[in-house]
Amino acid sequence: MRRTVADVMTDKVVAVSAATPFKEIAETLISGGISAVPVTDDDNHVLGMVSEADLLRKEEFREQYYREGYRPPLRARLRHPKGRQKAEGDTAAELMTTPAVTVSPKASARLMDGHGVKRLVVVDYDGRLVGIVSRRDLVKLFLRGDEAIAAEVRDDVLDRSLWVDTGDVRVDVRQGVVTLSGRMERRTEAAIAVRMVGRVNGVVDVVDRLTWKTDDSKWEGR
Repeated sequence: MRRTVADVMTDKVVAVSAATPFKEIAETLISGGISAVPVTDDDNHVLGMVSEADLLRKEEFREQYYREGYRPPLRARLRHPKGRQKAEGDTAAELMTTPAVTVSPKASARLMDGHGVKRLVVVDYDGRLVGIVSRRDLVKLFLRGDEAIAAEVRDDVLDRSLWVDTGDVRVDVRQGVVTLSGRMERRTEAAIAVRMVGRVNGVVDVVDRLTWKTDDSKWEGR
């Protein structure tokens, strides 16, 4: 079965409140060995995220503009209001990036690239924090053994999901690379099989060596 965010997320999440001071946030990140922390209200609703990058803006701003007593002109300070605001922030509310990028526990585990972020906050239907999923959590999907992958490809994809005869299809998995060989009835069905196998958790690549009896691809769109 396709794994969901709930299957791979970390459910014991360290969070801070909007009033948490700068140094306490830094200590939380260091002691927890994490690079970001969600900010929640009293009812555990997610307000935003504070990352190492958000904290470092204070030092970056100081180095860029105040070295040797230099103060940037008003025009330059107004040009980067968000950067300046975070650089001067002393609490999570002033430092955090908001809104946080969130996801449902029921969502597919393969979605990090689509959001372009390193981590996603997992919330329930009411926006309350239930976990966090990182790129490292998603990388764990590729640690599945070849036998487990082969079983899922055969049982869930070929025998159950396609609704076509796949008795002549052979499945070989080595180091996460799935090779499909044998024969199917139609070319379009073979293409669908390859795409579906590529979505199985743990699959690194799919080598398509399938043949078919009927090339029905030329009929598409008619």
